[in-house]
Amino acid sequence: MTFDFAVVGGLVGLAVSIFNLIAHIRTIMSSGEKKLDERLTKAEGKLIEHDRRVQALEGEIKHLPDRETAHKLELALAQISGRLDTLDERLKPIAATSGRLQEFLLEQAQK
Repeated sequence: MTFDFAVVGGLVGLAVSIFNLIAHIRTIMSSGEKKLDERLTKAEGKLIEHDRRVQALEGEIKHLPDRETAHKLELALAQISGRLDTLDERLKPIAATSGRLQEFLLEQAQK
């Protein structure tokens, strides 16, 4: 049995061509994968950024009063406002007396 190098060379050339074709097809197919990989990397970066922002907001919100505490503060302010109104009513007679006393002293000073 004799080997014809022309036939073997043709088969090797065919095998190399098929291998190159497969490699080229694989490269074409993976180019979309590379784009998706880039988009995924960007999305992961954004997700990490948003996660940090949410954590910062959660940390700040913990220090704020909740609904119940805000309601208690409103009630306390209303109570203080009522006390100030009654204090103002109580001070009116004292203010009137001091006004009359001042007028009396001015009259005495003129005599």
